[in-house]
Amino acid sequence: MKPFIELAAKELWEAERNNQPISPLTETYSGFTVEDAYAVQQQVKAWKVEAGARLIGRKIGLTSKAMQNALGVPEPDFGSLYDNMLLPEGTTIPFEQFLQPKVEAELAFIMKEDLQGPGVHFQDVIRATSFIVPAFEIIDSRVRDWKIKIQDTIADNASSGALVLGSRGVFVDELNLRLVGLVLESNGQVVDTAAGAAVLGHPAAAVAWLCNKLAEFGEGLQAGDIVLSGSFTKAYEVKPGSVFSAHFDQIGTVQIGFESK
Repeated sequence: MKPFIELAAKELWEAERNNQPISPLTETYSGFTVEDAYAVQQQVKAWKVEAGARLIGRKIGLTSKAMQNALGVPEPDFGSLYDNMLLPEGTTIPFEQFLQPKVEAELAFIMKEDLQGPGVHFQDVIRATSFIVPAFEIIDSRVRDWKIKIQDTIADNASSGALVLGSRGVFVDELNLRLVGLVLESNGQVVDTAAGAAVLGHPAAAVAWLCNKLAEFGEGLQAGDIVLSGSFTKAYEVKPGSVFSAHFDQIGTVQIGFESK
């Protein structure tokens, strides 16, 4: 392990605990690679679990070609989901809980079987999934002003902050997820529309990518895991008092609201 891995991990760990942003790790540490970034993420994960956090699943980021091109990367990234990140639908979330939050509308896969790469295909994901639910991910960056390169966001748990799941689950084999439509509203106004094909061609393909990537770390998905499969649209900035609703065709609706300051 490079000597700065633990230093970078400590910076992110303290930034999250104190709710104070830091400078980009790519500016602080010379030669900070993607491999280093995942090592930092793994170190912070180990500390969180040691401190009592429970791993409940994973999130996939950068699932659109536009976002990959913007950051100059050839594939998505991933982070971990913990029990203290899961917020109940219908509650108003304190804005101050986050540093610089944005929301993403996604489909969450709830796994019924363990799934371990390599060699996982999207059909394997569908067979191993119990059901899917509409979801919001609140992304947040511990890096000041979202001044991130791919290494910064990977190290920072793929810029994950929290998640909210809808209450209605649907069996995944009943739908063609490529064609599932989304209407995203902010404060009652439609701000975006999209389809499942925006997520790496098929949301289950994103989960398959995750399984195969996790195999590089000797890990896999477990029965009961929640997997956020990637945003249908760009991320939308949250302001105090914001209310977002995501309506997924044939699946259901999820809503999220934030307190006014």
